Amino acid sequence: MIAISSDHAGFDLKTEIIEFLDRKGYQSKDFGTCDKNSVDYPDFGLAVAEAVASGECESGIIVCGTGIGISIAANKVPGIRAALCTNSFMAKMARQHNDANILALGARVTGSGLALDIVDTWLQTEFLGGKHKIRIDKISSIENKYHK
Repeated sequence: MIAISSDHAGFDLKTEIIEFLDRKGYQSKDFGTCDKNSVDYPDFGLAVAEAVASGECESGIIVCGTGIGISIAANKVPGIRAALCTNSFMAKMARQHNDANILALGARVTGSGLALDIVDTWLQTEFLGGKHKIRIDKISSIENKYHK
């Protein structure tokens, strides 16, 4: 199950991504927002991050105007590695090297065609482990140091 949310700026792109996921056979759970009325992105980044961190959902996709704010908010939740990706290479590296469990996108900076390609790449790419696992463990150690 893929958790997905957006603020008002990302609503249209989020809708396109949900339709894309459906066509590809992925199950998703929409954590809002439900329209283009102004909302606060931290609320929606948090909802997806908590769903992923708790194990309710395996991964997540979050969208705001630039992807910056919503990814910062999501990354405050222990265990979350939200990666803002603006191209498919970044999406591939986010999964292979960083084991990103949430993909962040900016609806105002990434067109829908590219965004769907980024989503597809991110979903199809596996974490490589090995030396990258050691680095992820170091990130977890930093997180544990400050999140007690």
